[in-house]
Amino acid sequence: MKNKHVVYPIAIGIILLIIDQWSKVYVKTHFNLSEEVNVAGNWFKLHFLENYGMAFGIEFGGDWGKIILTLFRIIFCGVIIYYIIGLIKAKSHLGYTISWTMILVGALGNIIDSVFYGVLFSKSDYWSLATFLPADGGYASWFHGSVVDMLYFPIFHGTFPSWFPVWGGESFEFFRPVFNVADATISVGFVLILLFQKEFAEQSAPKEQVDTLE
Repeated sequence: MKNKHVVYPIAIGIILLIIDQWSKVYVKTHFNLSEEVNVAGNWFKLHFLENYGMAFGIEFGGDWGKIILTLFRIIFCGVIIYYIIGLIKAKSHLGYTISWTMILVGALGNIIDSVFYGVLFSKSDYWSLATFLPADGGYASWFHGSVVDMLYFPIFHGTFPSWFPVWGGESFEFFRPVFNVADATISVGFVLILLFQKEFAEQSAPKEQVDTLE
């Protein structure tokens, strides 16, 4: 395809953003807070949580921290968009461009939650479902929405041996954090860049630079 360096990243980005937002809206309007259902045995579950801060439930600095974090995400997205445009113009390795597009889409997905969800939805709680565009208004102001998480993979449970430092004798679970499609998209994008950085660099660099890499 003649314009694959433009079409593929945009198409993949739109699809991933739609999946992320659809999954969040579905869970928020069909699950009570902390409600859980098994998807594949006991190792893959949908478990509805909301977090006020960063990826995988990490929190950051109260109301002002929330605004600062969201503004940082927006600036970060602007920088990535500028970088991706440069990659497209240079016809860099398509996989590299798509990887950065995934990182961008993941960041945008969580920005949408933070900026808009507080205004668009009623509050989620343990005994009733949230509603879209509630008559009494949303549960928070602009930029103060919570990020919706639902993907939970408690694949393995065990106990640290007694001699293990700090956590000896305590139980543990892998993978404990509950996350969302946006978080997964960011993580996969970074992993692809790390795994294939040499291949990406060779195709993106001028020939004389490639020769020095070999």
